[in-house]
Amino acid sequence: MADPAASGTSGKVVIRNIGLLLSGDIDRPILDADTIVAQGGRIVAVGREPDCDTSRPDLVVDAKATCVAPGLIDSHVHPVFGDWTPRQNQLGWIDSTLNGGVTTMVSAGEVHLPGRPRDVVGLKALAITAQRAFDAFRPGGVKVLAGAPVLEKGMVEEDFADLARAGVKLVGEIGLGSVKAGDEAKRMVAWARKHGLRSTIHTGGPSIPGSGLIDKDVVLEADADVIGHINGGHTALPVAHVCELCERSSRAIEIVHNGNERVAIAAAKAAIELKCPHRVILGTDGPAGSGVQPLGILRMIAMLSSLAGIPAEAAFCFATGNTARIRDLDCGLVEAGRAADFVFMDRAQHSAGRSLLESVGLGDLPGIGMVMIDGVVRCGRSRNTPPATEIPVVASAAR
Repeated sequence: MADPAASGTSGKVVIRNIGLLLSGDIDRPILDADTIVAQGGRIVAVGREPDCDTSRPDLVVDAKATCVAPGLIDSHVHPVFGDWTPRQNQLGWIDSTLNGGVTTMVSAGEVHLPGRPRDVVGLKALAITAQRAFDAFRPGGVKVLAGAPVLEKGMVEEDFADLARAGVKLVGEIGLGSVKAGDEAKRMVAWARKHGLRSTIHTGGPSIPGSGLIDKDVVLEADADVIGHINGGHTALPVAHVCELCERSSRAIEIVHNGNERVAIAAAKAAIELKCPHRVILGTDGPAGSGVQPLGILRMIAMLSSLAGIPAEAAFCFATGNTARIRDLDCGLVEAGRAADFVFMDRAQHSAGRSLLESVGLGDLPGIGMVMIDGVVRCGRSRNTPPATEIPVVASAAR
């Protein structure tokens, strides 16, 4: 299938004949709509086809009565430069993840860079370079929000002001650098928040050389915006401590693929019992020692739905709208004004589930038939998922 917008921009796009439209909104995960209209890479209308202006499109996609959802967001990745990871010496990992329905990634720190600088000048330079590089380069079209400095001793408030002025919006995983004490982390988190940078803290046992145990008391004292991999990356805190974090903190509860699966289920259930499912977000925490997981977000959705008893449509919200709202992103929700990032899915061929949602609830991964970013088709039938029962068709690419 030819790229209908090789320039990377899109005109008017009409997506019709949608069988199931997932919104990304945890309060209303399924929309009563069968049509989406986008213009210039942004959603302009969502509804029933007779109520939408579908005239004079540049691109028409027939969804073939399959499911359309917001593009998935990986809340926790560790990129370096380009589409390469030295952690596994692997090329093309971001493009491969696109084939898993992920359209946006959020860096938790460029920690795998060989010789990563640990002095304040160097760590700021790396963060600014990573932010600039991935802002200009999108592997496969995937939006990588990079430039997440790992906190080191000696940083002062002016360093966070410098980073903010340079366009850096993230703080990398606290605990992977020399700052590990709760009081020190709390002071720097406050500086970061004052200057508009969102922070994530490591939770659990050490993951890479130089990291260490970050226990519940440090997490609570630091009060970072995101409780990073609350189920460990890889080694988790005791379940009782994880549930205490869910209860005593109001911050985002991030569950990752490269963590303890039993604790992941416990954390998700705790969020449901505490009536705060809007706080749950998903990541892979890759690349890592366990490798790259192109289908990691889909696997998390299927696991939480099938083993934690969370409706599949709600689990998809964990990886879309919840993350978008917590991280202040312009994607992740199917509503006017948002980025036209979509994943087209259907039940995998021969799944025991009779529908996409039922199949995911049984633990099966969906088949991806197409991924669109900013209104541009970036891949057709996924090379990584099981084949979908039905796939969408580009019905027209001309006025």
